Amino acid sequence: MRITDVTVEMLDLPAQPPFRWRAGLPGSEPAVVGGILRIHTDEGLVGEAHTRRGLIVSDLVDRRIRADLTGRDPLMRELLWQRLWELDRIEELPIYALGLVDVALWDLAGKAAGLPVHRLLGGYREAIPAYASTVTFGSVKEYLDVADQCLELGYIGIKLHGWGDVKADAELCQRLRAHVGDEVPLMYDGSAGFDLADSVYLGRAIGEAGYLWYEEPMREFSVTSYRWLAEQVDVPLLVAETSDGAHFNAGDFIMAGAAGRVRTSAQYKGGITGALRIAHLAESYQLRAEVHGSGVVNAHLCMAIPNTTYYESLVYTNPVVREPSVGADGLVLAPTAPGIGFDQPGW
Repeated sequence: MRITDVTVEMLDLPAQPPFRWRAGLPGSEPAVVGGILRIHTDEGLVGEAHTRRGLIVSDLVDRRIRADLTGRDPLMRELLWQRLWELDRIEELPIYALGLVDVALWDLAGKAAGLPVHRLLGGYREAIPAYASTVTFGSVKEYLDVADQCLELGYIGIKLHGWGDVKADAELCQRLRAHVGDEVPLMYDGSAGFDLADSVYLGRAIGEAGYLWYEEPMREFSVTSYRWLAEQVDVPLLVAETSDGAHFNAGDFIMAGAAGRVRTSAQYKGGITGALRIAHLAESYQLRAEVHGSGVVNAHLCMAIPNTTYYESLVYTNPVVREPSVGADGLVLAPTAPGIGFDQPGW
């Protein structure tokens, strides 16, 4: 089997429902030109991957990716993954674009085998509990109301995205713990909104409240700053979510003693192949590798990675609408369609 073409179908995607993130970050996106990257073969099999950045990805395919992949064996995923890293050296590929080819190749391989991708990856579980990952809401009262709704809908825990105000966010975290009690898993995501001093202040408040993890309080450029933070707080740091370099960079966080857990995902870590590298690296140090983001691709990762804990399900609205893939019992079931299953009902 050989690759005969790489194409990007442009799609006009509607604006997202209105929501916001912390101060300084844009919230919901307006209408955008998305795309479906497809890898075509001489045996008629086609693998695909989806993006909200169709124009950028189309340019990369036209200038670099199509010529490099055409004529190659699509089942040589490791070779092709390394080829994308070679192209990254001269293109500085956007972190979300680096793994798209890899996702499409895994989709193609699953279709060729007649198996869902998580089974090709080895398979570890058939279901995983989901936690509710909030957007930014208007007040402590609203956050508590949203948390109550999420727990009633079956979510096993809550991750907060706060306002980006260190004192207000610290109070919010402690108020939520007092509201839900000690048994509900709680997490906090700073979305890189703080410097080291404020991260220490907030981390101590979160540690006192018994949070499961403290995620990305600072930009992830300086591993040293994260090491200093880890030395001054009592809550595990969840690190390397958006840092470039996939497993190379995650390895530096671990060796510096800055990682209580590590983030992995298809979107930010070089596709499925890169995400697995990070998960196995973390496992070798007895660390958990928590899958970042929702969607069917990351669901496959959740089913295949033994040292991950939950599926992240974003909650955008109040009243809360449970993600279709999350059941009333809070569980996400393994996808069953061959390949990724982008068109599988419920996703």
